[in-house]
Amino acid sequence: MAADSSDAGSGRDAQITIYPDGPMLLRGDVEILTADGSPLPRRRRTVALCRCGHSGLMPLCDGTHKVVWKPGRDSPLARRREAAED
Repeated sequence: MAADSSDAGSGRDAQITIYPDGPMLLRGDVEILTADGSPLPRRRRTVALCRCGHSGLMPLCDGTHKVVWKPGRDSPLARRREAAED
């Protein structure tokens, strides 16, 4: 997907791939910002972003999803929300 020319990193291509039971891989020259707006340092062109919510490197993936997610099931965070609603 091509980045919008008004975005930071204008004119650069980026791709996000969501893996079932795994992270989101962000490929390309894109700036990642934290909640307070400061840039997240990147050492690689491809970055794995956590989706399970249990990474010790948030927002980056550290592989914890392999322990907390069972293949084909919802994330632990979704199960917690469902349990809280009951």
